[in-house]
Amino acid sequence: MNEIDHLQLDGQLLTLFLAVLEEGSVTAAARRLGVTQSAVSHGLDRLRLIAGDRLFVKSGRGIVATAHALALAERARRLLDEMKAFSRAAPFDPASAELSLTIAANDLQRDLLLPALFQRLEAQLRRIDLRVIPSQSPNAAVLREGRCDVMISPLPPAGTDIVQRLLLKDYYVCYYDAAMRAPPTSLQDYLAARHITVIYTDNERLDFDRRLGARAIERDVTISVPSFAGVPAFLRGSTLLATMPSLLRGQLMQGFADAPVPLAAQGSALVELPMYLIWHQRYQNDSAHLWLRLQIIACAAQVKRLIS
Repeated sequence: MNEIDHLQLDGQLLTLFLAVLEEGSVTAAARRLGVTQSAVSHGLDRLRLIAGDRLFVKSGRGIVATAHALALAERARRLLDEMKAFSRAAPFDPASAELSLTIAANDLQRDLLLPALFQRLEAQLRRIDLRVIPSQSPNAAVLREGRCDVMISPLPPAGTDIVQRLLLKDYYVCYYDAAMRAPPTSLQDYLAARHITVIYTDNERLDFDRRLGARAIERDVTISVPSFAGVPAFLRGSTLLATMPSLLRGQLMQGFADAPVPLAAQGSALVELPMYLIWHQRYQNDSAHLWLRLQIIACAAQVKRLIS
């Protein structure tokens, strides 16, 4: 009989197991959890005895999960969810709470909302640790598998177990360097110009670009960058146009002129940009999660006033 049995399984071991599984690396899992590599390796040794399986094996320079480890993953996530529910049965008290949060958001949502949200949480919680991961092309599996607590995106993933709430609506405008050119005043002028746009690293395009493509409206896209932060350096001193959210006007795009996108005849829906808060239904009635959602909604209300 093993010295370590199933009664020694705890939430920390389950968290460690999922971190190694999701990161595909002991080193990355240790960095994510804020512990040493030896602590992760020791935890895996304990888990192997409990599970009766190697769990992870070497593959090239990395490791891969065994079939048994993959089969255990969903059960591990359910056990952690049940532990969280058990510990949060009492009313949530922010002043005594220590929260570790993971939020999925791309660069626009991240930069507009999350710095203010962190300050808000830090002022009310005993401790807050925040991890931000890219939402890229939003995937319901990220929420179902517990890889994030909430997602903020203009494109909520589909699923009867996925809950969403509209935070605000922005709109796209046309940015340009006023020292180099005048604003486009017609659709013909707009389409004749050269453009810079954003294509994320997973080849996901802006919803604005997808809408144009669906209507067979073609622009001359000369430059594409992987995030909004890459646009200003190319736009400055050029005759390029950049069609991006108006909320960037007060931050990233300061110093540039902007004008309405001349697509009125094609309908206002082309330039609308909604922003949704998205979560899994298992957190719907969780008191801590509900409190967190209210904080995010309050931050979004502050941003909304900037575009009202």
